[in-house]
Amino acid sequence: MSSYAQTKYRAVTAFQRRLNAVVRRLPGQTLLETTGRVSGLPRRTPVGGRRSGDSFWLVSEFGERSQYVRNIRADPRVRVRLRGRWYTGTAHLLPDDDPLARLRRLPRCNSLAVRAMGVGAGLLTVRVELEGQGTGS
Repeated sequence: MSSYAQTKYRAVTAFQRRLNAVVRRLPGQTLLETTGRVSGLPRRTPVGGRRSGDSFWLVSEFGERSQYVRNIRADPRVRVRLRGRWYTGTAHLLPDDDPLARLRRLPRCNSLAVRAMGVGAGLLTVRVELEGQGTGS
C-alpha cells in the first residue's frame, strides 16, 4: 500500500471511529453486526448498501483491512438491521465481484462516500444471504 493510501486509511478510520459512535444510535441507520474475532462480542458497524430479494449487498471501502471484514472471515454469521428490523444471515466476501460496478447499483449517497473514503484497489463486495423474517429492535 502506498504512503498516500496508508495515510488516507489512518485518517478515515480515525474519523469513522468518532462518527460511527454517533451514527450507530440513529434509528434508521443500517447496521451490520458481526462477532468480534478476538472478544466474541457483538460489533455493530453502520453500513450502506441495498437489499435485493433475500440478499443484502454492500462494498467495504477498505476491503480485507476493514475490521468487520476480518470478523466475517472468522465467523460469517451476521445480523443486519434494515429499517429498524434485524435479520440474521450469512456473509460472503466476493473478491471476484467488480466493486465499482456494484457501487453503481447501490444507493448513490453511500456509493459516493465509499469512493471518497476508500482506497480504489482495496474495495471489496460483501453479500449477506438473509434468513426469514426480521425481528424488531
